Amino acid sequence: MACDASLGNLGERLAAEHLSAAGYHILHRNWKAGRKEIDIIAEKSGTVVFVEVKTRSSRFFGMPEEAVGWKKEEHLRKVAEHWLEQNGGGVKHIRFDILSIFAVPGEKPEILHLQDVF
Repeated sequence: MACDASLGNLGERLAAEHLSAAGYHILHRNWKAGRKEIDIIAEKSGTVVFVEVKTRSSRFFGMPEEAVGWKKEEHLRKVAEHWLEQNGGGVKHIRFDILSIFAVPGEKPEILHLQDVF
């Protein structure tokens, strides 16, 4: 199903390519703080962006972005705090984005970039 690691890897690669093409500088992919992780940390125009990537190959369980609930938000905030403690000297602006990717084999992926989601 859509939770397959190769689908997740594909989604993260597509997300990084999408962000780079949109002028973002990718700082980290799969940055970890203990057992918690943020998929992508990027920067654009002085704002550090913490990005959760959700990829699905079917709409059976809903849209990818619908999988980011309050528990995931809390998780992302904690990891972002860790990153900021270690790397955030001088960072004035941050935000949390979701890249929702619908990827069906043989079709062009649909990418929805939701900015400042929480």
